[in-house]
Amino acid sequence: MLPSCQKHVGGETLLRVETDSSTEPSENTGAIDFCGMAPQEDRVSAWSWKQVAEWLEGEGFGKYVELLCVQHRLDGPSLLALTEADLRCPPLGLTVLGDIKRLTIALRRLQRQNQAQLEELGLQPSDVLPAGLPLGAAGAEWSCDEADRRFNGGDRLCNGTELRQRNGSRPGYGSGLALCHTHSNGRCRQQLAGRLDPELWKTVISCIYVFCVFGFTSFVMVIVHERVPDMRTYPPLPDIFLDSVPRIPWAFAMAEACGVILCYMLLLILLLHKHRSILFRRLCSLMGTVFLLRCCTMFVTSLSVPGQHLKCASKTYDSWGKIQRALAIWSGFGMTLTGVQTCGDYMFSGHTVVITLLNFFVTEYTPRTWNLIHTISWVLNLFGIFFILAAHEHYSIDVFIAFYITTRLFLYYHTLANTRAYQHSRRARIWFPMFSFFECNVNGPVPNQYNWPFSKPAFMKTLIG
Repeated sequence: MLPSCQKHVGGETLLRVETDSSTEPSENTGAIDFCGMAPQEDRVSAWSWKQVAEWLEGEGFGKYVELLCVQHRLDGPSLLALTEADLRCPPLGLTVLGDIKRLTIALRRLQRQNQAQLEELGLQPSDVLPAGLPLGAAGAEWSCDEADRRFNGGDRLCNGTELRQRNGSRPGYGSGLALCHTHSNGRCRQQLAGRLDPELWKTVISCIYVFCVFGFTSFVMVIVHERVPDMRTYPPLPDIFLDSVPRIPWAFAMAEACGVILCYMLLLILLLHKHRSILFRRLCSLMGTVFLLRCCTMFVTSLSVPGQHLKCASKTYDSWGKIQRALAIWSGFGMTLTGVQTCGDYMFSGHTVVITLLNFFVTEYTPRTWNLIHTISWVLNLFGIFFILAAHEHYSIDVFIAFYITTRLFLYYHTLANTRAYQHSRRARIWFPMFSFFECNVNGPVPNQYNWPFSKPAFMKTLIG
């Protein structure tokens, strides 16, 4: 057998066969000899910008020598640390996709061949390319917020510009996997968005928040009941829908039934969703905020009873009576199905808020292809609103305002949560402190991934994931 060894010239690997000890060494000064100790100047990490220029010329990228080597003084260490994101982002900002991909491949090859030098520089292979993610994985999305451009590829933060990558649900690519770097006050934090931190302690805080808001709402409803206008002095206000549609006695129970069905649908989704903690935290946050606003509106303005069928009269309770009444409303979730009857809480409709919010969560956190689920959810939402009006339990304006506020708040919240550039801004922390607190570590949209949370039965874990 003839002894042989490998030599690396730039990014290419050559095979040298030694026939005897008198064989002359290679004349190529740019080669790294793995048969013995390599000269210091042959190490890529010791290259100057001129040697990088030679490497670029040899790889066929001579037209970028001026940009990379002359303007930006790219030397050996910086060449090893160069990523596809660096090529796409300012200040380099390459725009020819083919050149970007070919140069990225050459860089990956060079980095693989010099992994020892990467480690010496404090760079791990995972710093260059996320583990388990193929180069240029199809279905991935690049977003360069500052330049307002979108590309395909990996993920990086460069010069204050955030690039985020979200993979599609193609098999083998780890749906939703993303590597996000956040730079704040000179500190860098790296997190895989496909492995979002559930932050259970924040979810517990959100539960306490909505729990307290519901208790406060119940107490305000008791106070509002004491201020219900006398029906003889203040008859029902004119309302086009209520004046045109006759009252259906069983309609309000049907509206609550629609809400119960939507609640069970969402509970099933929360059970199976991989990021159930984040979803439940968002639900509690939004529900609590809308109901807190509802406390203000129904306390400030007392509307007359919308229908003569409602046996509402002003009631006065002592301190202990108020607490007991509030606890009864609280424990019964304010639903007539549980025997709770309330008056005066008209501006705006709490039933509409709950039904609409449940519908939006069901449709948002299920795949877009689940058309049947989305159709059922929207039908329940719209029929629930119709039944509330048909029961003459609320004015039309109560329902319209409840639907508008709930949908706008849901959309604004998720728009901000999916926009990292604004999420960590000072304005967001000032105007939306609770949002900033709950969403500060959620990197972009939450992927719709599902798994079975229990170890048994095994077939469910295999079926769902």
